[in-house]
Amino acid sequence: MKTIILLRKLEKYPVFNLKTFGEIIGKNRDYAKLVIFRLKKEGLIFEIERNRYTLNKDPLIVASNILWPCYISSWTALRYYNLTEQLPQIIYIMTTRAKKKKEINFNNTKIIFIKIKPKYFFGYKKETYNGFQIFIAEKEKAIIDSALFKKISFSEIFDIVNNNIKNINILLFTNYLIKIKNKALIKRFGFLLYKNNIDIYKKVKKFINFKYISLDYAIKAKGEKNKKWKVIENVEL
Repeated sequence: MKTIILLRKLEKYPVFNLKTFGEIIGKNRDYAKLVIFRLKKEGLIFEIERNRYTLNKDPLIVASNILWPCYISSWTALRYYNLTEQLPQIIYIMTTRAKKKKEINFNNTKIIFIKIKPKYFFGYKKETYNGFQIFIAEKEKAIIDSALFKKISFSEIFDIVNNNIKNINILLFTNYLIKIKNKALIKRFGFLLYKNNIDIYKKVKKFINFKYISLDYAIKAKGEKNKKWKVIENVEL
């Protein structure tokens, strides 16, 4: 098969493996390996990890198609929705599957896979991005994931929410918090929303126990205690 025809067939796949490659060229595994080696050497295809290849240089397309089920979240999703101007160098992939290699470096971007419990695997959608399908968290879930898995400091999350409060579906956001049932998460976000003149206390009251927690989990728990939300205001918001 001529190289140009082969590349046209391969460009339909965001990510492919040796088996798929062999089926496309109609050759056995050993011959397919030789062809892949040659194409890699010529810089026509790129190796993502063992038995994972692509023609794409876009880490976002690659990251979302390495394994299933998965979805993109945290910084990358927030940047995708223009909720932050920061350009992330790490793509966080949420998945319910165990992956032996939890970190991949591709095209100067680090792709990190985070195994989460099935009960947290929701709040994402399929998007068409540069001609390919990617799975990415809804903006409300991306904010929650960032705090739930502590990938962004709560001070930074507050700034993101504060600057984009009009673009956040508060009802959906609150329902997601209730669905997750994480008391610390609810206290922190309840306080954050209260600072933005949005009070969800009646909806989440049953999750507010008497234990005080630090508002920002990345900083020492020292500061004024908020009696309503049971948080220690260890940062100024």
